[in-house]
Amino acid sequence: MKDILVHIDDSERCSARLDIAIGLAKTFGARLTGLFARTESHRPSAVAHKASDQLTQARDAAKEAFTKACASAGITSRWWQLAHGEPGHVVSETMFCARYADLVVMGQTEPKSKIVPEEMVEHVILHCGRPVLVVPHTGSFPSVGERMALAWNAGKEAVRALNDAKPLMLKAKSVTVLSLRGPADDGSNAMGEVPQVDVLDHLAACGITASAERLAGEHIGKMDMLLSRLCDLGADLVVMGAHGHYGLSLKRGTGTRYVLAHMTVPVLMSN
Repeated sequence: MKDILVHIDDSERCSARLDIAIGLAKTFGARLTGLFARTESHRPSAVAHKASDQLTQARDAAKEAFTKACASAGITSRWWQLAHGEPGHVVSETMFCARYADLVVMGQTEPKSKIVPEEMVEHVILHCGRPVLVVPHTGSFPSVGERMALAWNAGKEAVRALNDAKPLMLKAKSVTVLSLRGPADDGSNAMGEVPQVDVLDHLAACGITASAERLAGEHIGKMDMLLSRLCDLGADLVVMGAHGHYGLSLKRGTGTRYVLAHMTVPVLMSN
């Protein structure tokens, strides 16, 4: 994990995710790229695909704050910025830039916020092909990744999230696997004897010591149980796969969107 991208805007919560991104960059000796991307509040400028004076001033102030914070932390950094703030451009270019990083740090979309498009975080998660760490829009997080939880259902997305989070797990003080699989998913079925797979065994082979719990419930009920258990564990980071709305199932993607709306601790998602 040597190349981290953090989304920058002029919101009040930007400093919180910048602090987290800087901390991760220091931990892993990574370069930190600040990407300024926000929607244009001056409609004529958005239509003309040209940055307004207000957007330019916000961008310059954010760049100064980013540069100063990175210099104080002693990390290698660079600055990227979008040409203008037309909403579609902001979403698509943020997603594209995210593909050129090992980890992307973004903020949870705030209710009724006009700084970034409502769908931007979810779009980046589902289409950038990189792990995205989302920081809640409320709360303080002095540590991220010391007490980790993995939401596990053995699905493709969860496997990707697990693999993406291994560098963080190797440095964590504790890792708890919260299994969302039902008893029927444990490998014992009418097909006869099958290999006894175990995610804890796989993590141990990678040098990661973890414990496991099974959560009951279905769909959104499981998401509520997951979020509640995170509080009980004192987790400061949860890792999970992200699902989009595709195919014939109306249930796919609902858990991802629910967690993004109700998260209370940072969440690392991969798709």
